[in-house]
Amino acid sequence: MQKRLIYDLDLPDLTEILTSWHEPAYRAIQIWKGIYQQYWQEPDDFSNLPKQLRKRLFEHFVFNHLTPSVIQKSSDGETEKTLFHLPDGKRIETVLMHYDVRRTLCISTQSGCAMGCVFCATGQMGYFRNLSSGEIVEQIIHYARYLKTRGDRVTNVVFMGMGEPFHNYSNVMAAIDTLNHAEGMNLGGRRFTISTVGLVPGISRFTKEDRQVNLAVSLHAANNELRSSMIPINRKYPIEALIPVLREYTTVTKRRVTFEWALIQDVNDTLEQAKKLSELIQGMLAHVNLIPLNPTQGYMGQATNPDRANQFRSLLESRGISCTIRVRRGIDIQAGCGQLANDDT
Repeated sequence: MQKRLIYDLDLPDLTEILTSWHEPAYRAIQIWKGIYQQYWQEPDDFSNLPKQLRKRLFEHFVFNHLTPSVIQKSSDGETEKTLFHLPDGKRIETVLMHYDVRRTLCISTQSGCAMGCVFCATGQMGYFRNLSSGEIVEQIIHYARYLKTRGDRVTNVVFMGMGEPFHNYSNVMAAIDTLNHAEGMNLGGRRFTISTVGLVPGISRFTKEDRQVNLAVSLHAANNELRSSMIPINRKYPIEALIPVLREYTTVTKRRVTFEWALIQDVNDTLEQAKKLSELIQGMLAHVNLIPLNPTQGYMGQATNPDRANQFRSLLESRGISCTIRVRRGIDIQAGCGQLANDDT
């Protein structure tokens, strides 16, 4: 019998299994709280359960599916990256970022990525497979357990690691529902941010669900020719299709969308691009997050210099568009935006 990953179950699933074992329903809540509040990682940790039930949990479920392999810490100590091996040989990376009061996890949703964005190390790898909801959840549990030993906790989760979250929509949302559950980790919806390269059907579906989860869109160019050269999916979902669904999103949900823009010297850091961007999103409930390009082996472009980044921001702000320049983090350990891959080096 192949064991199931326990993090793949939602509470009704777990309750149904316990009921089929002729266990009282409250046992499911005990197990759920043990997993998502105490972060217990093996059946014998559940001292509040009868020995026979602990034995049955061991026989049927896996509690440690991801194997941490390489752990790297940035020179400033503010960023930590873990390479995880999965049982089928696939690998993913997860990043913990320390801020003044926040502890933010950057989570992977796929092994590899099918979107092929030219400046992204994950996109350069190609696509291997989706992660299950439990494999997504376990990344958070791993670091929640780690932080708890230091008297700390996870405060925010961003789905900006390896993979395109809306390419694995159902599993990502199932993971969020598990982590949001009031009897478990109880992470509020606003503590999650999903980043997409612009999968229009996924955005439309997300809009209809009207979740409290934050939405970010990797835009990076304000015209189709340039954007398609950087982000191939733009050929299927061009700017003319993308921007209207984002306007609908902000109208329906009353929530702001964040546009991510990797500033690449002499490519998309010009004032002309800034003007086109301002025209594109004028009047939208939006924020622009400028990110000086992080280096990857497969792309020769260079990060814009600080003066041009400030000029880009100033032009947007002069036109009433909220804008910030993101502080780069974890570059020395390849943990920055667009740098995650699956190498053991």
